[in-house]
Amino acid sequence: MRYVLKKRCLQKVARFYHNVSKKYKHTYSEELLHQNIDNAINSVFQIEHTILRREPTIKRWEGYYMAHAGKWYFAYTIEGEKIVVHDACHAQNMHEEEEKE
Repeated sequence: MRYVLKKRCLQKVARFYHNVSKKYKHTYSEELLHQNIDNAINSVFQIEHTILRREPTIKRWEGYYMAHAGKWYFAYTIEGEKIVVHDACHAQNMHEEEEKE
């Protein structure tokens, strides 16, 4: 099985931990930032092996499968022998976004 991570997925993970590092700049080291990013990205490779597919719980992921690994949720599709991970969302941000008028 081959995995493809879309730019949006990688950016969501990196942006989340970058924001954590800004908020906790005196206690959150750069090493921990990179370790957390690596752990989140590495968990993608468990999709369809130890992490089972689920139906999405948020509307913006309709049409995708969803997988939950630790504190991260991933939206993905399966294209033949390839798993394409389109989006990522940290557990504390897993909610429907309010519509803007």
